[in-house]
Amino acid sequence: MSKHTSQENDKEQAKKHARESAGDSARDGGQTSAAADAETWDGAFEDETQTAGASAETTSGAGTRDAWPDANRTELDAKVASLNAELSNLKDQYLRKAAEFENFRKRMTKDKQDAIDFANQSLLLDLIAVIDDFERAIKSSESSRDFDAFYEGISLIEKRLVSQLENKWGLVRFESAGEPFDPNKHEAIMVEKTADVDEPTVGEDFVKGYTLKERVVRSAKVKVLMPEETADTDSSPAEGNGESAI
Repeated sequence: MSKHTSQENDKEQAKKHARESAGDSARDGGQTSAAADAETWDGAFEDETQTAGASAETTSGAGTRDAWPDANRTELDAKVASLNAELSNLKDQYLRKAAEFENFRKRMTKDKQDAIDFANQSLLLDLIAVIDDFERAIKSSESSRDFDAFYEGISLIEKRLVSQLENKWGLVRFESAGEPFDPNKHEAIMVEKTADVDEPTVGEDFVKGYTLKERVVRSAKVKVLMPEETADTDSSPAEGNGESAI
């Protein structure tokens, strides 16, 4: 049986004894005095019991609180020191990683900008060589004044440049005269109706077109020959001479 249960039993026994004493006193003519004494004794017993219980609990709790830190203080201090060291280490690693990432970001930004700025460096170096050829041709013409030699030199420079752009860079100049008209490759700036063609056909190149790695980067400006039977339905041809500019 627990301590608390024992105290409750003692309390009930005391109350019972007080009631019995009060009954005996009443039969002898002292009922009021005996009842008062019983209540006073009961209250005093209850106060004493509560005081004793509280004192026991206080003593027990105080002993536990006093004994617990003393027994674990060293272990707790070591644990706190270990956690502080781990936190400091993680913070140092975080700062290092943040600095490395920032340096990496700056380096990548610089490399990207350099790639944009110097993307055409090789092409420009090839063009510089062509400029050198033009300078030599001009100096040669100033001394000799030979038009045929100058013309031949300029033609060779043009052929060299076109060949270099085609073979090294994939820039190809295409011919359009005599080919069927293709709006994806040709830009019609003049239309002429004639009976010599059965479908719209390129009659003449005014400005040649170019493809870069099989993609049209500049359309050819051409004159289009239209069949006579379909020319009447087209609003662009001019009447009279059979030609119109677009």
